[in-house]
Amino acid sequence: MSFGQGGPYGPPPQGPYGSRDPQGQTPDWAALADASAQRARRRRWMLIGGGVLATAAVAAIVATAVVSANGDGGDRGAGKNSELPAAPDLPSESADPEPSFSDAEPLPPPDPKDFISAEDKDKLPLGADTLFPGAKLTMGDRDYTKGATNTTTNCAGATQGDLGSILAANTCDQVIRATYTRDGTAVTVGVAVFSTEAQALKAKKEARGGLASLSGSGVPTFCRGGTICRKTTNSYGRYVYFTVGGFTNGKDVVKTDKDVYTTGDDVAEFTFLQIRRRGEAQASAAATAPVD
Repeated sequence: MSFGQGGPYGPPPQGPYGSRDPQGQTPDWAALADASAQRARRRRWMLIGGGVLATAAVAAIVATAVVSANGDGGDRGAGKNSELPAAPDLPSESADPEPSFSDAEPLPPPDPKDFISAEDKDKLPLGADTLFPGAKLTMGDRDYTKGATNTTTNCAGATQGDLGSILAANTCDQVIRATYTRDGTAVTVGVAVFSTEAQALKAKKEARGGLASLSGSGVPTFCRGGTICRKTTNSYGRYVYFTVGGFTNGKDVVKTDKDVYTTGDDVAEFTFLQIRRRGEAQASAAATAPVD
């Protein structure tokens, strides 16, 4: 039985790419492999080239967007034309004038002593209640009870011996006295007031005799009738202050009687502080007073 030239099963097979092998020989596989590799390389280069072009296109779009955003009419929102905020102006040198200071020396603060050195500047109220306030005096851990007080313009009447005439000769205005006691000791302090510091210093320099002790308000008479007592004299500003101290039982004072000395020193120091405070208070008021 004849089935034609192709043999019993039809025409001879085609090659792998549609070509027939008329001789029935084996295909050239090496050549086929080279062709396949070339096609693969072409496809790879095409993909690479497409990626480069796509990247360049994106970069161009981004650059265009940046340029548009920096433009005067760039669209930065839905339906809104806006501009990027302008750079802030850098501060320039101030045109305001620099502060100036006066070359004049500032006035020194008032001297408290000036206010208690002359009558025309010493204006605070003056009396036993202002110089010796309260019912007792405390110095350190020592308390003293205040007895009688007295103020007189008869300066000689508050003294003993020659002191009265000396105060009068230097134009004493008044003498203010107070007595303090502690554990059987008593001290009377008297402040003689003058118009000026010069008068006070002269009276202090000439002082002889002594202050008359002040009894009363539970304090018996002491340091009278020739009893030996301790006396002191000091001054500050237009004030001269004296003390006379001893025992309330009339005993004479000797140098070893430390209680009498301590009481006299405490009362004298307190009196000085009270006079100085008058000056400080008036100086402070003058320093803070408004300038007209």
